[in-house]
Amino acid sequence: MTVQTPTRHDLSLDDLHGSLTDPAMSAMNLLNEISMRYPAAISFAAGRPAEDFFDVADVHEYLGVFHDHLRTARGLTEQEARRLLLQYGRTKGIIHDLVREHLRIDEDIHVPAESIVVTVGCQEAMFLVLRALATSPQDVLLAVSPTYVGLTGAALLTGLPVWPVRGGDEGLDLADLRAQIGRARSRGLRPRALYLVPDSANPTGASLPPRLRQEVLDLASEEDFLLLEDNPYGFFGGGEPLPTLKAMDTERRVVYLGSFAKTALPGARIGYVVADQRISDGSLLADRLAMIKSMTTVNTSPIAQAVIGGALLKHGCSLRAANLRQAALYRRNLRLVLDGLAERFPPGHGVTWNTPPGGFFLVVTVPFQVDDELLEHSASHHGVIWTPMSHFCPDGGGERQLRLSLSQVTPETVGQGLDRLAALIGERLRQVSPATCPG
Repeated sequence: MTVQTPTRHDLSLDDLHGSLTDPAMSAMNLLNEISMRYPAAISFAAGRPAEDFFDVADVHEYLGVFHDHLRTARGLTEQEARRLLLQYGRTKGIIHDLVREHLRIDEDIHVPAESIVVTVGCQEAMFLVLRALATSPQDVLLAVSPTYVGLTGAALLTGLPVWPVRGGDEGLDLADLRAQIGRARSRGLRPRALYLVPDSANPTGASLPPRLRQEVLDLASEEDFLLLEDNPYGFFGGGEPLPTLKAMDTERRVVYLGSFAKTALPGARIGYVVADQRISDGSLLADRLAMIKSMTTVNTSPIAQAVIGGALLKHGCSLRAANLRQAALYRRNLRLVLDGLAERFPPGHGVTWNTPPGGFFLVVTVPFQVDDELLEHSASHHGVIWTPMSHFCPDGGGERQLRLSLSQVTPETVGQGLDRLAALIGERLRQVSPATCPG
């Protein structure tokens, strides 16, 4: 008789933090893993910026521009400039003054430089803010659903439950927001903040109209909660740019989350948070966030900051103007994808989609289940990758929807990719309704 030897392990999964078994924590890696396994597949998945405008030479140029700025505009000696670039740095960052100018010029946001903390991507900014706000088991975070998976992950790591609010046709259902606040408080919970992406949101592409932006600010004042405004796609919407909530904010209700990943260089991993709220001891919320950062990442890479600082300086701190070509490319891609969907799925096929005016994303709705298993089949048998919307709905929902990202497609790959997607959808429609399915 063979005796089974127990499998040895060093740790039990039950002994690790509970967030590590939550499906939301694997969502970020899922698409990368599938893309690596199926490199020939056409991807409508990753929300990365187009690489047409990347150049390694720019990195060296921007670093040189910022180095010169340190010695001229800031009056540092060569030794002082070298130390600033190559040593451990100031926790709040070394380009906070340039970020302030960028916000003033491009977004009409007027805040002191000391209210800005430069972070390792916007993901760290989210974590810092949620860590500061999560003070008791009664605290909850409101979030427009469907929502960005990085926000869900940061909330899990900080122990702050996410309380979903319906997005609706305009990007936020204000009546449901009121209702959810009431429900939370009736259960003895305290809504600390509402997370939202007012411009070309990930994953839906929706943008809040100006009227609704003001109503959200008014409700935040009335009900006494903060707004966490995440704005990575604001330069890439269609038509005239809309004012950010922070630009409209007169009561310091808005904590503004920003990133240079889409507008400058994702590889630099530079984000920031504007936290100009005053604390009872006279300090800024930004000061408290810097305290948390000092115990996590210590400081954001000064060299990476210098690259972004040089990009800001080269363009007069206006990245809106510097991104006109990129914005035009994304609008072209959006038009190609929308036209391609209309050509392949005329009315009556049970396939619909939204039509955002700009941004990186749109959502396709189909009459069958969409999940990770179907995504795997799509990549392996049809050579096309997309994102199940259920990943953006931790409370449930999105089971019959998929997100298409258009930021990295080309005129050549759009047609091929949509043909492959149409083949997948046609295959699945024949399975669920063979009698009525066309073809």
